[in-house]
Amino acid sequence: MDFKLPNLGDSGSHFGPPLNNKSNTFNEIPFSPYSKFDKITQIADFNNDIKDEQSKQTSKQLKPLQKSIYGSGSATAFGYIHGEDEASFSLVDNRTSAKRTVALGKRQQSRTQASRPTATRTNTAQRQQPQQTQQKQQPRTHRKMGWKDWDKPNRIRDASVQVEPEWEKLAEIDFPRLNKLNLEVNEGEDVETYGQLYPYDRAIDRITTKNEKPLEIKDRTRYNPTTSVDPVIKKLAQENKAEVFATDCVLSVLMTSARSVYPWDLVVVRKGNQIFLDKREGGPFDFVSVNENATDPPMENDKETLNTPASLSFEATYVNHNYTTQVTNEEGKPQVLGGANPFYSGDEPDPLAKNVYKYRKFDLSIDESEKMDLIVRTELDAYIPNLKKKDPTPTPHITVRALNEFDHRAQGSGGALDWRAKLDTQRGAVVATELKNNSVKLARWAVQSILAGADQMKFGFISRANPRDESKHVIVGVQSYKPKDLASQLHITLSNGFGVVRTIVDLVKNQPEGKYILIKDPNRSIVRLYSVPANFGEAEDDDQVKEGAAAGAN
Repeated sequence: MDFKLPNLGDSGSHFGPPLNNKSNTFNEIPFSPYSKFDKITQIADFNNDIKDEQSKQTSKQLKPLQKSIYGSGSATAFGYIHGEDEASFSLVDNRTSAKRTVALGKRQQSRTQASRPTATRTNTAQRQQPQQTQQKQQPRTHRKMGWKDWDKPNRIRDASVQVEPEWEKLAEIDFPRLNKLNLEVNEGEDVETYGQLYPYDRAIDRITTKNEKPLEIKDRTRYNPTTSVDPVIKKLAQENKAEVFATDCVLSVLMTSARSVYPWDLVVVRKGNQIFLDKREGGPFDFVSVNENATDPPMENDKETLNTPASLSFEATYVNHNYTTQVTNEEGKPQVLGGANPFYSGDEPDPLAKNVYKYRKFDLSIDESEKMDLIVRTELDAYIPNLKKKDPTPTPHITVRALNEFDHRAQGSGGALDWRAKLDTQRGAVVATELKNNSVKLARWAVQSILAGADQMKFGFISRANPRDESKHVIVGVQSYKPKDLASQLHITLSNGFGVVRTIVDLVKNQPEGKYILIKDPNRSIVRLYSVPANFGEAEDDDQVKEGAAAGAN
């Protein structure tokens, strides 16, 4: 059979068939109108026999009008008939019948329900839609989701210092990058030593919850000057003893910065080829945080000022000061390790607290051709006297710190156990909770002790005499640690800390002389380095200092 193409006429200057086309070739062919908004619901089937009587009658009625109505004859061939598709569906009521109180038992009832026939094809969406709509109309109730309380709202904290528009951001480092830094540094060497140490009172170690001892209030003068005003550091800088200078308080915050949650800021000053890691007076470095790393830390509340972060921080600082003084025996023989206290002028009304300042040097250089020394001022609090007078072993030097309990039932306690009930019998659980809730605080104390070369750390468990009174406390126990052992439990490595220090030093070293500030973001795990004016923080009435002191206590 031959196939011959039809003749196609030339349309000339317009698009489409010729205007003078008199051929009736395409007459009587059904046409289905189409729009891009139409949904294709069923594949066209020209061989489909319409069995529905209603469709046949409709087709007969439309046949005489096909020639007059353009495209009307295609309604039955291309149209989607909803009733035919739904004819195969059957809706079955599967609702459980009412329980019979006497005649039908539970086992028989379950068998009866299981034996009911169900349709093979059931329109599940239509059956469940009313029920889902009803559930959406019901109000949702928020509830606790276990000890982690993951559904709690996010805390929005204010920065420790307000960033001004004229400050220039130089760098931004997130905590995962800080955790990957590493710099191996040898043991430090003593450069200069000042002060005296009292012996540690061994009777404190025998305190338990059954023979608790009140915390005494002793007014003693203790100094913690910042790096730039330390006269010893100024002298060492003039003698070019090192390129970087810091205090153990500032350095410990920088070395454990990846664990911090609360905001803080650190001032970095470059003078020539020397860099000073400094702090602001009244900033967050002057206070001790409480439960900073807890899953549900203390929350600011206008109605409750007893257990807010600021109040607990001030209380913890006050407790640490008094406990460090109480555990030393001021009637014992002091141990002189160097010159006199370099900060004591002699005109203070309160007696001077006995402690030792050791200035130690660490080598931060990467290779032998580079010179990068760090001098840090460290502190020791007491020494442990030898029980045997003829024992030639050197007396251990210790640092003393205090952990305070405010109320184990209050918000922000972090799931802490009751110390008076559990400290003697479940000390391991109590210590583990403190390691979790105060990870950054304990990490800083461990780093400070290692930098100072301390042999031991003495932790006192201090609890409120009354949970509703923050002014009276009692000592309920003592825990001893070796600094490196505590650092190992907290998964702290000094190589990582020194890597963070070297990174910040290199960032400032590549900048011109001036003043810079490193700020921990209050709500994100990020630190940022800014360039600030040379007079930043020098004026006592500076608004930034006042805001920083108020926010730092939080």
